[in-house]
Amino acid sequence: MKRTQWLIATAFILAFAPWQVQADVRLSDIFKDNMMIQRDQPVAVWGWAASGESVTVTLAGKEASATADEKGRWSIKLAALKSGENLELKVSGKNSITLTNLIVGDIWLCAGQSNMQMGLGECWYIADDIKNADLPQIRRIRINWGKSDKPQDDVSVASPWQVCTPQTAGGFSAVGFYFAREIAQKTGVPIGILDAGWNGTAIEPWTSPEGMEMVPELRQAVADVKNGTSFYPTDQMARALDETERWIATARKTLAKGELITSSPTNIPWHPDFSDDRSIFMGAVTGGRSSWNCIFNATIRPLGKFPIKGALWYQGETNGNEDESYYDKMRALVSGWRKLWSIGDFPFYFVQLARYQGVNEDPAGGDGWARVRCAQTKSLKIPHTGMAVTIDTDADLHPKNKYDVGLRLSRWALVNDYGQKNMEVSGPLFREMKVEGGKIRLKFDHTGAGLMVGKKKDGREPVAEDKDGKLKRFSIAGADKKWFWADAVIDGATVVVSSPDVKAPVAVRYAFSQNPDGANLYNKDGLPASPFRTDSW
Repeated sequence: MKRTQWLIATAFILAFAPWQVQADVRLSDIFKDNMMIQRDQPVAVWGWAASGESVTVTLAGKEASATADEKGRWSIKLAALKSGENLELKVSGKNSITLTNLIVGDIWLCAGQSNMQMGLGECWYIADDIKNADLPQIRRIRINWGKSDKPQDDVSVASPWQVCTPQTAGGFSAVGFYFAREIAQKTGVPIGILDAGWNGTAIEPWTSPEGMEMVPELRQAVADVKNGTSFYPTDQMARALDETERWIATARKTLAKGELITSSPTNIPWHPDFSDDRSIFMGAVTGGRSSWNCIFNATIRPLGKFPIKGALWYQGETNGNEDESYYDKMRALVSGWRKLWSIGDFPFYFVQLARYQGVNEDPAGGDGWARVRCAQTKSLKIPHTGMAVTIDTDADLHPKNKYDVGLRLSRWALVNDYGQKNMEVSGPLFREMKVEGGKIRLKFDHTGAGLMVGKKKDGREPVAEDKDGKLKRFSIAGADKKWFWADAVIDGATVVVSSPDVKAPVAVRYAFSQNPDGANLYNKDGLPASPFRTDSW
């Protein structure tokens, strides 16, 4: 072929190559080798192709077809599978895609901030866990960080589906790993982890607009989001551009005179939803509305077509100075996610914040994360939720003991979702109080095999009963709202609290501080009591 003919042919191929690429069938980024398929739910498969192209999907002897719409989108659902491993998924159109080594099991979304993101390799006592992590029934995919002011169709994947091995386990979310291992070992059900933690993020960006609309207490936040989104282009940005144009005109005249320019143009404002990375960390927490919905739009919404079993949530540090408002946001978060997946009130289990920083010796407490822990406990009112209490793990912003966290979350799932019996899901949760003269008697849910003064050691040893020990971190107050450290004793399934300094008590607090070091009320199942307050002062 002459050089001129070769150049013409090459130009022709290059000119039309993009159209050929667009015509190829492609899958959403979540579909990779080694992936897990959610059992007992229709198998959803989706992607893109040329408009009008016929696409066929084959899995486990089942086949279905669809035609790509005008935007090239196609979606197929196959019949639910109860089990299966080493499966192949074949997608055929103008080209073919084959995914191998697929397995059927239960998929759990693991989301939140850094304590959910924290890898197994960063934790304590993990040498044997990693050495023995040849667990082909456990799979994990790492979802990429993403934020957007508009709903997105596809999710970005940072690390494709991996089989759990000694070589890969160190990168798994530690909480997700221990949860998955416990469930798989106790039930034989394969467990998949959608690993989506993002360090430092607040709860607001993870929340959907639909979830916000479902919580009356967030009415003003909903209005702020709507107004802020329109206010940015019509007011903030328009004003900034006008000012910049005036500056440019003045600057040109100044230069024409041979003079120095001594001013600078107006700063262009950040987009209220996603342009400033700081918005997803502190925007809404500090009074702004900039962080609402943006992670949900880019990371969670695209996953809504992908069937799951439930969700695990470990977040709260960034919202740590909140009180009742965090409960309202939890309602919005859970309700919005459940509406997105449309599979009913799927299980949603979360972690209460651990101890952190110095010990406050003021019996009134209330510092730091004390109030948000109470809001987290109140979130148990949301149907089909559960909470892992962690105030007895290491006192750290990033506790290195994620073993107890994962196992405590797994208790909720094992009992509620996998039919396990004779297992307590929680430590004692305050239910009610009764004033008896100069004392207050406290009653609890989840007393299990009975209440005890507990002693927790580092490592994997179970909590031991301290038969000679005394309950700590209880305080008591009268109507004057003056708090004093209290004597607290276990009496059957109750705790009786008193102080010689409070003759007519009206309220009790337990472990109500940022770092309630020494709090030691447990049930005999080895699970710690949640911090609580009986007052609302």
